[in-house]
Amino acid sequence: MRRFLPALLLALPAASLAAQPVRKDAAPPSDPAKVATLPAMKRVLDSLRVTNAWTLDQQASICEIPAPPFKEQVRGQELKKRFEQLGLRSVRIDAEGNVIGERPGTAQDGPTVVISGHLDTVFPEGTDVKVKRSTAPDGSARLTAPGIGDDCRGLAVLLSVARAFQQSNVRTPGTILFVGTVGEEGEGNLRGVRRLFNETLKGQVDYFISVDGTGFGVTHKAVGSNRYKISFKGPGGHSFGAFGMPNPAHALGRAVAKIADLQTPADPRTTFSVSILRGGQSVNSIPAEVSMDIDMRSESAEALADLDRRVHAAVDAAVAEEKARYPKSTAALAAAWDTIGIRPAGSQRDDAPIVRAALAAARVLGEQSELSASSTDSNVPIGLGIPAVTIDGGGRGRGSHSLGESYDDTPRGYVGPQWAAVLVAALAGAK
Repeated sequence: MRRFLPALLLALPAASLAAQPVRKDAAPPSDPAKVATLPAMKRVLDSLRVTNAWTLDQQASICEIPAPPFKEQVRGQELKKRFEQLGLRSVRIDAEGNVIGERPGTAQDGPTVVISGHLDTVFPEGTDVKVKRSTAPDGSARLTAPGIGDDCRGLAVLLSVARAFQQSNVRTPGTILFVGTVGEEGEGNLRGVRRLFNETLKGQVDYFISVDGTGFGVTHKAVGSNRYKISFKGPGGHSFGAFGMPNPAHALGRAVAKIADLQTPADPRTTFSVSILRGGQSVNSIPAEVSMDIDMRSESAEALADLDRRVHAAVDAAVAEEKARYPKSTAALAAAWDTIGIRPAGSQRDDAPIVRAALAAARVLGEQSELSASSTDSNVPIGLGIPAVTIDGGGRGRGSHSLGESYDDTPRGYVGPQWAAVLVAALAGAK
């Protein structure tokens, strides 16, 4: 499903992020190695291992509830119900559709830690989301369905960690918020996490974790993106009878050629792609309107802004050149920009406390994680200067965003939820 929103509606929340107040520096995380040895946390780790089948059942059953773009409500209501059944406090759904449940901390001045997964998928209404179960070559469970890894795995991790903390009576100085967000994918434009930091939890969050996808990677840098639909418009006319006027399709072609010749830095990595072309009435008509979609990305806000400026200049030059091609014509030709999505860029040091804690928590459990840059819910808090990481949910995934998407639990799939549990407890100040 394609959805185009006016530029103002999408640009304002993105621009307002920079103006938001950030909480005072939170207390540094506890040592994950020590956290993992606490009696209550030992019970949590044991529970997550022996109840792994329950985690997989959560992953499969929530995946079978459709959550197409902008229509995550039914899945959100089910997640709310499950949060309530687990005994989380103040379970609620905010105005954007985010589902929130709390485990209050023991200290008034303790940090507030959010662990989240996203509710939405990339798949349109009517997609068959029935989960097929089989056995992977390594003998572990294989689940196959659209969205099973991205991000039903993340939602299952949230539920299993919340359940294990509740049953093991884990106590932390900091408050832990379990959150299912909306609008993470594509043209959802991070609308759920924007709402969290602009309104619902504004000024309250010290640490943010998104659990998204499979494996054991850590995303600590936010790849920003600017996405537009650019339309070239004129009066149109007969391809023979009206020849001699500027042609919107020719202007688009000039623009694509100019954009294709742009040079971008390798460090910070900065990319662009003209991805969708559309328009025209017939083969024997000068089109009245044609359009193209473009995606621009960078790890640097400055590099992304520079690329955006140069793409705008390329489009303006293309329109001017096409008009100059027919100096006797008075026919109008113009380009119009519609914003599809704006995601903020940002970065953290490799040795930032939350990054070190995420890597250390994985090592404690016998896993080695690699750092990477990507576009996730963590873009928003990272852009605000709030410590945030996106971690994988364990296991092994294939075919993300495809109808054949699958998740192999592997013999150590339970380590994914264990990793999230140790990291959350460390950030929440468990000692």
